[in-house]
Amino acid sequence: MIGTTLLKGLRVIDITRNLPGPFATRMLADLGAEVIKVEPPEGDPARALGPLFKSLNDGKECRTLNFKSDADLAQLRDWLTNADVLLEGFRPGIMASMGLDFDSLKALNPRLVMCSITGYGQQGLWSHRAGHDLNYMAMSGALDQMRSAQGEATLSNIQWGDLAGGSAMACIATLAAVFSARQSGAGCHVDVSMTHGLWAHQVMPQATGAMLAPMLGKLPGAREDLLNGALPCYNLYTTQDGRSLAIGSLEHKFWKATCDVLGRPAWVMQHWQRGLMPNSPESNALRDQVAALIATQPLSQWADRFAEVDACVTPVLTLAEAQQHPLFTGNQTRQPWTITP
Repeated sequence: MIGTTLLKGLRVIDITRNLPGPFATRMLADLGAEVIKVEPPEGDPARALGPLFKSLNDGKECRTLNFKSDADLAQLRDWLTNADVLLEGFRPGIMASMGLDFDSLKALNPRLVMCSITGYGQQGLWSHRAGHDLNYMAMSGALDQMRSAQGEATLSNIQWGDLAGGSAMACIATLAAVFSARQSGAGCHVDVSMTHGLWAHQVMPQATGAMLAPMLGKLPGAREDLLNGALPCYNLYTTQDGRSLAIGSLEHKFWKATCDVLGRPAWVMQHWQRGLMPNSPESNALRDQVAALIATQPLSQWADRFAEVDACVTPVLTLAEAQQHPLFTGNQTRQPWTITP
């Protein structure tokens, strides 16, 4: 495994705080980059949450600078002359007020890639507005895609705006910019908007919503879109003990295997790939029948029955249960990727 050496030789200066930037540079560090985390004298706010700070900043060298000190800003500029990447997460205009705008920095280091992560981008009507993950989720339309079966918007405990719209987009664009800089010798400024990043992630609801809207007379709401509950074969079902079973039998072959375990051969041909239209009375009736059947047994029994069946049916685990599952036990430091030469 060479995942920790792929970015060897890449020098990253990280002056971000909280979650989006630090997680982006944590991924770069995991892949072998040298990451220097620069904090103000009071430290990154995440330091108040010890385990979070450690998780985000393992593998980085932490340094302290006073961003209000001319001497310390001069020190930062000196570090940047030998860096490949600068990652920052201040509101638009703050970097310029410190003399750290991209035009000034590229005069010091023409191959420098500067990545700025903000809620709404460097330009535009909302560029100077404050926000957090919840706001970016709300404004992008992503939060509306996470409604409960009863229709209420739900608060996710995964910060999709920060991590998917921010960290992931920043990593991808930054590495592309570094690739270009090493070929051309010229760096660039990467402007990441977390809200627009979330918008880009909504590939499925934008496509399926447009497809189903003519049938519904409106854009799909809770349990009306293809993958948010309209399909009986792709849904969450409550078990006898109040837990949840995830049935993800989107393809007909998996639905057939599911029906075999459920003991309902009459349901096999009732599938969207066999002409059962989502949101039709027949489809909704089947969804209710599946729900009634799943509610007759506790989660443990369903999990046992599907344990050896390749049907895309799994229990919904708690975080504690997931940590104890064989997928993770004894291998909890594994990265999301495994890379072999």
